[in-house]
Amino acid sequence: MKRQYNIEKQHQKGKLHAIERINMLLDNGSFVEVNAGTVDIMSFSDGKDKKDYDAVITGFGTIEGKKVCIYAQDFTIAGGTVGSTHGEKIANIIELAIQIGCPVIGILDSGGARIQESVLAIEAYGKIFRSNTKASGLIPQIAIIAGTCAGGACYSPALQDFIFLIDDLSKMFLTGPTVVKEVMGIETSAEELGGVKVHTQESGVAQFRCNNEKECYNQVKDLIKTLPSSVKEKVKIPLFYSPQGSKKRLFKNNNVKIDNILPTDPRRTYDVKKIIAYICDDDSLLEVNQEFAPNIVTVFAKISDVLTGIVANNPNYLGGILDTDASDKAAKFIRYCDAYDIPIITLVDTPGFVPGPKEEKKGIIRHGAKMLYAYSEATTIRITVILRKEYGGACLAMGCKSMGIDFVYSWPNTEIAVMGAKGAIPIIYKKELADSDNVEDKIKELSDDYREKYVSVKRALEIGFVDDVIEPENTRECIFKTIQFLESKRKNSAEKKHGIIPL
Repeated sequence: MKRQYNIEKQHQKGKLHAIERINMLLDNGSFVEVNAGTVDIMSFSDGKDKKDYDAVITGFGTIEGKKVCIYAQDFTIAGGTVGSTHGEKIANIIELAIQIGCPVIGILDSGGARIQESVLAIEAYGKIFRSNTKASGLIPQIAIIAGTCAGGACYSPALQDFIFLIDDLSKMFLTGPTVVKEVMGIETSAEELGGVKVHTQESGVAQFRCNNEKECYNQVKDLIKTLPSSVKEKVKIPLFYSPQGSKKRLFKNNNVKIDNILPTDPRRTYDVKKIIAYICDDDSLLEVNQEFAPNIVTVFAKISDVLTGIVANNPNYLGGILDTDASDKAAKFIRYCDAYDIPIITLVDTPGFVPGPKEEKKGIIRHGAKMLYAYSEATTIRITVILRKEYGGACLAMGCKSMGIDFVYSWPNTEIAVMGAKGAIPIIYKKELADSDNVEDKIKELSDDYREKYVSVKRALEIGFVDDVIEPENTRECIFKTIQFLESKRKNSAEKKHGIIPL
């Protein structure tokens, strides 16, 4: 439908217009508008100030040939506010995406609920939220905050799978600076309340941060290309490989030595992303929540052309320890991968959960339980590789055999125990230390004994806690072959409506 858009009005604010955003994101010429002739409900009663297409453009198209549904709010019409027709259009396009089995992308730029429509605007949000919830786990839902997203409107992107924020453009908050000042007497800014840094680094609400709109739409394209289009689309697992003469090498030759990345001293740090890059296909990594809880890494990546979801402790930040934020981040990613049957690869190197009153008061028990629940509930292929150490509750939280993990592998010389030597020796060797004339030398002697008896991977191998000890350079091939073997495994689930995850 041909119409005139107030594009210049958006450009004056340093923003692209809704139709420009759609055209930039979709394949050239692929967009088809749906419900193009609709207007706002109020114009039927008073006939004044008619809002064309009720400030939201909805339709479908393709990204790199993959079908997608899309909606984009138009801030130039009534501030992009949500009224009855507006909400109905968004809910309808989400429902269409569910029926077709394709991702749905929302570009949000709105002043919130349309006050003039009163409870009709509230009802409109209810329809959107219900459609978001219905779509969850069936199709990927992506929200791009390309302006302001305030009040109840924030809950729609929060119900979706991935949120993209754009520097100097995106704002998300339930109550704006004016209301905060009036109600609480606190002077603050929109940036301090709900700017990009707040939601990518502190709250963890948003998964991706972009420098500008163009970069944002390119990143969304990468995500669409990476993910299955719906729950019905299965991850492809190659049956054969040819080491020579193949453009897509299933087992790449990597000149980087793992010894140059992984320190032998368990107290020294390193960046686990280098390990992930060592294992995975070149240029296939797409990290999620990169700036939030960096002590754990969640990333989509391909291993010999097989899409996987990788969860890895990162000793470069807080020693890779598990805290409330890391637990939340990992649990959500695990559940997403499981919903779409994406194999989950867990790389473990952590001293355990963070101790102390601060994390206890934040609810580390409840948050840590989310990880336990996510791993136990999952039915997709799950493989754990212990890189260097895991102690205490982390042995369970990072995925172990007794939690239903399919295979657990370990690199040589790993440490697996209830706790490390430093904490354990004063407890189990209390008498020996009390009788010793030289406690320092005795601790050193007992440390070797403790590691041999209680910490060595040999013990874990003997009792079946670990399936096999593998060389680091064989990890990639081992993971691929294990995924290939597990492709046809049956997924049994108890007959119940749903479990009660410790939210």
